[in-house]
Amino acid sequence: MSRKVLLTGLTMLEGATPVPSQLLVRDDRIEAISRGRRNALDGADAEIIDLGGALVTPGMVDLHVHLREPGQEHKETIASGTAAAARGGWTTICAMPNTVPDPHTTELMADLKRRIKESAMVRVRPIAPITVGLTSTDLVDVDALTQAGAIAFSNDGKGVQLAGTMYDAMRAAAAADRPIAAHAEDESLVRGGVINDGRRARELDLPPMTRLTETVQVARDVMIAEATGAHYHLCHASTRQSIRTLRRGREDGARVTGEAAPHHLLLADEDIPGDDGFYKMNPPLRTRDDVDAMVEGLCDGTLTCIATDNAPHAGAEKDCSFRNAAFGVITNEHTFALLYTNFVLNRRFRLDQLVDWLTVGPADTFGLADAGRLRAGGPADLAAFDLQTQTTIIPEEGAGMGRNTPFAGRPVLGDCVLTMVGGRTVHRRGQQIGKTDDHEMGDPR
Repeated sequence: MSRKVLLTGLTMLEGATPVPSQLLVRDDRIEAISRGRRNALDGADAEIIDLGGALVTPGMVDLHVHLREPGQEHKETIASGTAAAARGGWTTICAMPNTVPDPHTTELMADLKRRIKESAMVRVRPIAPITVGLTSTDLVDVDALTQAGAIAFSNDGKGVQLAGTMYDAMRAAAAADRPIAAHAEDESLVRGGVINDGRRARELDLPPMTRLTETVQVARDVMIAEATGAHYHLCHASTRQSIRTLRRGREDGARVTGEAAPHHLLLADEDIPGDDGFYKMNPPLRTRDDVDAMVEGLCDGTLTCIATDNAPHAGAEKDCSFRNAAFGVITNEHTFALLYTNFVLNRRFRLDQLVDWLTVGPADTFGLADAGRLRAGGPADLAAFDLQTQTTIIPEEGAGMGRNTPFAGRPVLGDCVLTMVGGRTVHRRGQQIGKTDDHEMGDPR
């Protein structure tokens, strides 16, 4: 039996301006959209959901998420990680392969896709490793894993140390028309560093990490991308020099893109209050000038999207000194609210720019058909955000297992009140929602 849902009492963007709108969903597709008119659609025989003036956007697309399953379920599971994504308004996420084991064979990829089908509340597109075990040798079968469903290839969490391995990987990825999503880090330059090399590292007497750990690999990889014709995507860019190198690579014709993470847009190393492991991430928080460079990179198109690098950890792994803490933070349940409050309301970004960097920008970066857009006939993947009511970020109330956020206690506007995937409500503020069927959360086509 066909199911209809009429979303009303909402706004949608016309250019940069939210206007009163309605949206009609039939089964898993959008049947009609009315922008600029409050009561234009027929709600006969439809479930009516009044969103109280919330802004409805395409479901957000996150190219960089750590779901931890299999092998690290004490940190997160596919069920809890995708519930957290739904809580934040994400309807498509790309799962990094630093699991135990990593999905380096077609059999392991098939097992991962089975787990996703059984547990995921949003669409999950798996990323395969570049090498077996995220090492710098033993390249995976890129073509076979592409056929098995890998949307991209990445050793995120570790840089590929050998230029020859990266060259072979980019040649194979170019032939398969899949991006290489790189964690740029030269391990020979890390030297035990846990915090950006700067004044704050000296004040806290913590081992510094030079920006060269990132920038020398970015320079190498952009040159390899230009030589091979591969699509090179820089994960969690953090330095002005990296942005400059990407920009020059694009000008020279290299197929290069990049992402900014919310924490690198919102915080600098000078904001670290003390020896607090919740502020430890890789790459580390950089300088205020680097933060400004991330903003500039988004605005001029050098960076094509915002991606969370959402990295949940168990409590004891983060509630400790920088020296002993695991790298990583969580932001995905509040990314939109944090960025809306700190950038749109402060007039550094337009609202439509922010929405694009979280929806169509990442979808186009990885070639995700139909994701990141709302159109009649397209999949009913959408999110709604309350731009009027102030809420407070309380990690203990999160849908995911991780609590390791440096943004606890922050007041924000723009909380996600509703998320729909394929016409099904997977998050509604104030309600407990679980997975109700075994519909595979993959490509909606």
